[in-house]
Amino acid sequence: MTQILIDIAKQTLTLSTAKQLRIYPISTAKNGAGEIEGSECTPRGLHVIREKIGGDLPMNAVLRGRQPTGEIYEPSLALAHPNRDWILTRILWLSGLEEGINAGVNAEGVTVDSHDRYIYIHGTPDSEPMGVPHSHGCIRMHSHDVIDLFERVEEGFMVNIVESVEKCVS
Repeated sequence: MTQILIDIAKQTLTLSTAKQLRIYPISTAKNGAGEIEGSECTPRGLHVIREKIGGDLPMNAVLRGRQPTGEIYEPSLALAHPNRDWILTRILWLSGLEEGINAGVNAEGVTVDSHDRYIYIHGTPDSEPMGVPHSHGCIRMHSHDVIDLFERVEEGFMVNIVESVEKCVS
């Protein structure tokens, strides 16, 4: 079975298929793990890739609102827009599968829906650090890695986001 495992503690994304195992460095939320809307945390639990966006875009194409802007990221563009949260190259839009945990609302009536929170696996500038939490909730990858992953997965692939693989198996 093909699946993606995102380990928040290790800051890695592992793609497992019957034929291969690939491990990519990533960056999850600087605010840690969590599901509450507006928390800027990375949601945990079982997800599915709901939509693949940007398959025909060039490397470092800028996306806003899941649409290409026509810009190609470069340092001068970053200087002109210093506060922009760069979403580049490709988007794998996630949808939670666990009602009340990462889908819909929780027991307190608070939104915890990963899809409605716009949680993606997406490209980010090569200047951004990998291996350390630094995002606003999404899972960031360098553009060459997100292209490689994008080409290996399909909509409907399972994604499991855990705080630590060690915690998961003990």
